[in-house]
Amino acid sequence: MLVLFGALFAAIIYRWISLERWQHEHGAPLEVIATPTPTPTRPPVITGKLDTGKLFNGITLHSTVEPLPGADATTERVDPNSYVLDLKLQARVPSPNRTIDELAKVSPQLPALLPGLAGMVTADPVSPLYAQVYDTKLRVLRENLVRLDQLLSRHNFFDCQTVLQLQHPQTHRKALLLQADMDVDADGSDADRMPIGTGAPTNFKPSTSYRWPKKTGAPNPYLAGTEEKLKRAEDEYALKTTTPERKRDLRSAIAQLRAEVLTLKKFSFLIGATDPYVVVPSAFTQGKDGVKVGDYVLVVFGDAIYPAIVGDIGPNDKVGEASLRIARQINPLSTPYNRPVSDLKVTYLIFPGTAEKPFGPPNLDKLQMRCGALVKEIGGASLPLFHWENIIPPSPTPTPPPAVSPSPVISPSPSMSPSPTFAFPIPSPAGSLPESPTLAPTSSPLAKPTP
Repeated sequence: MLVLFGALFAAIIYRWISLERWQHEHGAPLEVIATPTPTPTRPPVITGKLDTGKLFNGITLHSTVEPLPGADATTERVDPNSYVLDLKLQARVPSPNRTIDELAKVSPQLPALLPGLAGMVTADPVSPLYAQVYDTKLRVLRENLVRLDQLLSRHNFFDCQTVLQLQHPQTHRKALLLQADMDVDADGSDADRMPIGTGAPTNFKPSTSYRWPKKTGAPNPYLAGTEEKLKRAEDEYALKTTTPERKRDLRSAIAQLRAEVLTLKKFSFLIGATDPYVVVPSAFTQGKDGVKVGDYVLVVFGDAIYPAIVGDIGPNDKVGEASLRIARQINPLSTPYNRPVSDLKVTYLIFPGTAEKPFGPPNLDKLQMRCGALVKEIGGASLPLFHWENIIPPSPTPTPPPAVSPSPVISPSPSMSPSPTFAFPIPSPAGSLPESPTLAPTSSPLAKPTP
């Protein structure tokens, strides 16, 4: 009995120990981790930390917030100086290229194409027009500083590499040299040569500064649309519900539209899509030796020299603009919204005082001859100037109506299809053209003053 009782007691003890061990290994309660009581969060401390971003027009933006101790909120709410945003735009004014070597850095072929330029670059060739261009840009920035959406973009601020006054030492032929990019001008119309329009992009103007009296009675293709705008403005002005403020704006618009209608009825103009011309800032036309509308120009890009004329006057804060015809010759993919050359690699050589009056429709053969003669006066060129072809289709010749014939009418063959017609032909890119650069969006052109 004692042995049996001892065995039973030992079994109970062993069982108890086993249960305690199992509970310790598998059933032990989890350690409770105390979660700290959340404390109320405070607003972040304003430290004035630099925050750098970029606006849509390429301006680098540095912004800071500077807290200052003030009075109670009721007092500060009515004080206009208690919540102020100060705008400060830092713009580095670039220095102009001065030597032939500096010109060649951006246009490597220039010295070889026009070898006489080296002798025309004097010790101090920079024109005062260069400083005037950037003074105007800075003034425009100050005037529009409170309207960030109207500020000049970084691209348009740095659009002029240099402006040089040159004169050949032997022939004394003067020239104004610009190095810039090339924006696109698609303005102009001429019903005598092209009775249909070539399109009306944003800020399109049917007129150019270069103009001449109309030679036929063909109506300008944009006259009807301008007259319709004038009628709508006059009708709105006559309404009794039109406010005085709106009438003031309408008076200005009506006067401008009436002048435009009269101009379109009286004159013909260059056509941006078909005529080779360049645009210069209005300030360049001032003074005795200023550039004038109709002056001859050489446009140098890559390994080609394009003859042109000064055909339009633009705003004073923008440099480097040519007609759509020139732009498409340099890069066939150019449009009024896509510039052919975004870098400052285009050289414009303008010959002041060479305009010939009276003005008339462009004579491309004469343009070639006159620019060729001017090139000889500055030392010549190492290759022939580019020759422009007339791409305006000839006016259709009226044909007499067909005589009535008893012959049966011949039905067209199923394989016959009408040939498409176009407003004007677009020249296909030639194999000898310089390599086309990557297109870049063109900034919306500013309104051009009417001379």
